[in-house]
Amino acid sequence: MSADASRLPLWRAALVIARRDFGAILFSKAFLFFLLGPVFFAAISFAAGALGAKAVESAAPPKLAVMLDDAGSSAFVAAHERLKDSISLPGIERVPATGDTAPTALLGDGSRNFGAVLTGTLERPELTGTPERIESWRGEVALLSAQASSGGAAAMPEVALKPTRSSVANTRSSQTATATGAITLLFLLTMLLAGMVLSNLVEEKANKIIEILAAAIPMDAVFYGKLFAMLAVSFVGIAVWGSIGAVIFALGKSAFGPLPEPAVGWPLFTALFVIYFAMAYLLIGSVFLTIGSMAPTVRDVQTLSMPATILQLAVFFLATYSMSDPGSGPEIFAVLFPVSSPYAMVARAAQSPVLWTHALALAWQILWVAIFVKTGATLFRRKVMKSGKAGGKRAKRRGLVRR
Repeated sequence: MSADASRLPLWRAALVIARRDFGAILFSKAFLFFLLGPVFFAAISFAAGALGAKAVESAAPPKLAVMLDDAGSSAFVAAHERLKDSISLPGIERVPATGDTAPTALLGDGSRNFGAVLTGTLERPELTGTPERIESWRGEVALLSAQASSGGAAAMPEVALKPTRSSVANTRSSQTATATGAITLLFLLTMLLAGMVLSNLVEEKANKIIEILAAAIPMDAVFYGKLFAMLAVSFVGIAVWGSIGAVIFALGKSAFGPLPEPAVGWPLFTALFVIYFAMAYLLIGSVFLTIGSMAPTVRDVQTLSMPATILQLAVFFLATYSMSDPGSGPEIFAVLFPVSSPYAMVARAAQSPVLWTHALALAWQILWVAIFVKTGATLFRRKVMKSGKAGGKRAKRRGLVRR
């Protein structure tokens, strides 16, 4: 029987490695201290939240839909042009007043970003929108209506407010906030947990255990086993931290207020977040495995892991920047770039109800996990194992010469 025939299949060998690493890490004393680590990263979450809030503010502001008669709309637009450079005014867009176009329909149109709709006449304007939006725009609408009436000589009219439950602008703002929070949380979890893969491999490489495993089972199975073992350990840590967070949220629910609803709904969004965390962890973990397998010493690992850490930061900034404009070039690039794809797709789940794109994105990410693992295993066999065998042969030849 050949050596390859006597080996375990790839999936069974990977399962053996995963079970071995999972038990060794989970029941170690160091893992308990590791669970306390996120306390020291609280400051990072606040800083990332501030960055996300800035990204939300940089999104396109909502507009006021002007749906008066032709003369009234023209006069209102002209007054807006005269005053927009002098005072802060909301952006406006003229909409033809037709009998079958209701203000609520305009506010629910996903292709437009209307925060409120102006109807009625210049003497008796009516403002339809969410209570917060129409109350904040009430004075501006009254001023513009007065300027548009009789050449600006009329007194400011009383604006009739017609509040609605929500608008597209309100929904987009809340969904952007949810996307920002999800990307930030995904980044923090990946940064915190992905380093375990690197440290575990470096330790076994220093003890020559990795070479023994590579001689017994396929190197691809070693990589897959370590990746999924560390992923399972990460889920244990997330379950502990999530339970603590759920208790804190339940005790202070009134202080937190209502959570913004994602586009796909909370149950599906939570499931997609867990899946995309797994993919983000496997993608960056496979990169760390390749780095750890190629580095000869711990010092070299620290030097070589710096580009991977910088890559994670770049991915976070790319996803945060691109989510403010779904469908744009940067957002599509973030979806297609393997390492940033989980982050961009989490943002899409918060902002768009379309589901078929997630199936394609997951297949794309799984393909790149396989490519990264295969590349890392091949490099390890060619560069490390081959050099070790060559070194052994050279030592043997030197011994023969001495004898």
